Amino acid sequence: MTTLPRRSLLLGLTAVTAARPALAQAEWPNRSIRMIVPYAPGGTSDTLGRLLGQGIAPLLGQSVVVENRAGAGSMLGTEAVVRAAPDGHTLLLADTPLTIVPAVMAAGGRPVAFDPLRDLQPIAMLGLAPGVLFVPASLPVRNATDLIALAKARPESIAIANSGTGTTTHLMAELLTARTDTRMTHVPYRGAGPAVQDVASGQVQATFVAYGSAAGLVQSGQLRAIGVAGEQRLTALPEVPTLREQGIDLVAGFWWGVLGPSGLPERVVARLVAATGQAMAAPELTPRLEALAVQRRILGPDAFGGHLQAESARWTDLVQRAGIKPD
Repeated sequence: MTTLPRRSLLLGLTAVTAARPALAQAEWPNRSIRMIVPYAPGGTSDTLGRLLGQGIAPLLGQSVVVENRAGAGSMLGTEAVVRAAPDGHTLLLADTPLTIVPAVMAAGGRPVAFDPLRDLQPIAMLGLAPGVLFVPASLPVRNATDLIALAKARPESIAIANSGTGTTTHLMAELLTARTDTRMTHVPYRGAGPAVQDVASGQVQATFVAYGSAAGLVQSGQLRAIGVAGEQRLTALPEVPTLREQGIDLVAGFWWGVLGPSGLPERVVARLVAATGQAMAAPELTPRLEALAVQRRILGPDAFGGHLQAESARWTDLVQRAGIKPD
């Protein structure tokens, strides 16, 4: 039997030991991936999370399990990702409130226990949906200019509904009044559904929501869209001008993106970026996104991170100037 010299044996063991991290890296992902959606099932975020999970699973060779963890305005599910091991097996499907809720909570003296911009790693932005300004079909206004004229003629007579104090729809309404120097009565609801229903019935005169939340009532003739808070008109509402076209400098809406815990290995981020881009570009996804009124907007980690910084700064400034605090 041949005996290896001690030096050769030590060199061999060293080579095996050094190879283990590389082997472990090559094995990622080595189990199913959790995609935490910080809302209850059924909304746009939940649907997008499931569509994305189905798209990236075959590309990564592991199943993607969507976990709904609602509460605290999306911060409960977000914190679960912040506290997770940064190994690429726990991801967050985030949306606009990630850059709003911390500012609102801080204004109320109840700051969240983490910094979303510092403690999360941006991976990819997926898409966006501009806010759309709606009024009851029975209200004698045809565009946003008419609504503003009415609000100025009768200050605080226009009630504008939102899906809750400190929500995206609330802050968009605050932006509208600030940019047009008008006063409207803000009416908070528990969710966009009840708000939209009361506008359609004429109990409230206006609201901002994504088109997907009001499409049925528009098609039935109960709601009228009078302005799009986007850079361009919506394909679903080609006849409705943007607010900028009507002289109101307001671009705001809803976005969605994927993040992970801070400290994710670069190789994991790179694979997730590639898989996400490929999955979101799939032609078969187009009709599903159109049904949600979500426009593709794929941004990589750096650009998405810049977007988060800009959104956080804008909403924090508005929260402070308008004195918005949680209920």
